[in-house]
Amino acid sequence: MDTTLRDGEQTSGVSFSASEKLTIAQILLTEVKVDRIEVASARVSDGEFEAVKKITRWAKSKGLLKKIEVLTFVDGEVSIDWMTKAGAKVMNLLTKGSLNHLKHQLKKTPEQHFAEIAAVFSLAKKKGIECNVYLEDWSNGMRNSPEYVFQYLDFLATQPVKRIMLPDTLGILKPEEVADFIRQIIPRYPGIHFDFHGHNDYDLGTANVLEAVKAGVQGIHLTVNGMGERAGNAPLASAVAVIHDFMPSLKTGVVEESLYQVSRLVETFSGFRIPVNKPVVGENVFTQTAGIHADGDKKNNLYYNDLMPERFGRKRSYALGKTSGKSNIENNLAQLGIELSDADLKKVTQRIIELGDKKEVVTQSDLPYILSDVLDSDAIGDNVEFINYVLTHSKDLRPSVTLQVQIADEVFEEHAQGDGQYDAFMNALRSIYKKKKLQLPMLTDYAVRIPPGGKSDALCETIITWDYKGREFKTRGLDSDQTVAAIKATQKMLNLL
Repeated sequence: MDTTLRDGEQTSGVSFSASEKLTIAQILLTEVKVDRIEVASARVSDGEFEAVKKITRWAKSKGLLKKIEVLTFVDGEVSIDWMTKAGAKVMNLLTKGSLNHLKHQLKKTPEQHFAEIAAVFSLAKKKGIECNVYLEDWSNGMRNSPEYVFQYLDFLATQPVKRIMLPDTLGILKPEEVADFIRQIIPRYPGIHFDFHGHNDYDLGTANVLEAVKAGVQGIHLTVNGMGERAGNAPLASAVAVIHDFMPSLKTGVVEESLYQVSRLVETFSGFRIPVNKPVVGENVFTQTAGIHADGDKKNNLYYNDLMPERFGRKRSYALGKTSGKSNIENNLAQLGIELSDADLKKVTQRIIELGDKKEVVTQSDLPYILSDVLDSDAIGDNVEFINYVLTHSKDLRPSVTLQVQIADEVFEEHAQGDGQYDAFMNALRSIYKKKKLQLPMLTDYAVRIPPGGKSDALCETIITWDYKGREFKTRGLDSDQTVAAIKATQKMLNLL
């Protein structure tokens, strides 16, 4: 079960709109193909209610309504009525899985709590709602009050419950404890489906999920990018990869090739940036930096493991910098269709190492320019040059650009408007290229970086990602003006083409 839209949304500072929730839900169920999704908590807000209505309406039209789950509370008819109006059919009832929580938060006896839970189950059954139940703080319950946990489980075994969910609410368990606690439970209740819900406070979320599966749980709860409160939840991509590779006798229905796509989508919608070294989905995890590793890849894949990038719809790349070495640079040149003599390769390698020592970022797209500089060659020249441009931005008027550009020996001039100055610039450029019957690549990402603590006159680096006939590459521009930096990156792109 993916709980990005419920538990994952509890990440500090994250709130998905109703449309964003629907989009994520659709991708998780139809492309990633998780088995179930938990989409909201009952009673939270009007926005949450509208989001659930959108999701259940879509899911019902696709025959997927039973895969949509909502967190509910022991509150008589209130949560059940909320669910019924929202069109949801599966509830995940939040209850107390430790005596400590029961005594100090609810101030009730086990018998009182169980009676109220039974009443909720009875109401849900009358309304045609399927019931699952969370044992909140179950991990501390097993550590400190196991007799209460088993008393509660004995009670639940008599109730109309489909799944019992065992959360490590505070992310405190060690992998051996997860295995021990679950192995105490499952043989005692052979007819019941148990889920494990792991948090990541000690960075043990994925390890604990693996142990839970080995111990016999039938369901695991995960979130995209490991989103969630505090240190987050066990991450979907990592857990799926671990189960597929370390438990070959088990298979999930998850489509590995869709994991990176949903990761980027959730990253965009949440504004919650994932680390570049995040396993499976991080930007750098399939990038070799050290030259010795690139050399080993050429010699019988010595530095490969089972986490091949193609499994996740990604590609291996080779970083360029002071540790690159000859093999890294050769691999990048080969991808550009360029082959150098040993002597020239040595010169280029030395230049890249010098740039790396200055902490300058070197990319594959920079290589033709480095070659031109180092080898003093006219092979790669400035075939396209922006001779002049005027950028105009006025209040209540659309931004406009007048552009004069030279392509080879021809000079063109074009005027265009757009939603912003750079958009207007690209519209003018597109008109010129249309006259030349030339194809421009598609802009797929536009990032701006300013040094920390930078002032209004700080240098601005604009990094644009382009897609040209299925090949993705980046170009960079540097200027104190953001639009001019983007124009410089664009000229670089045109000359690369």
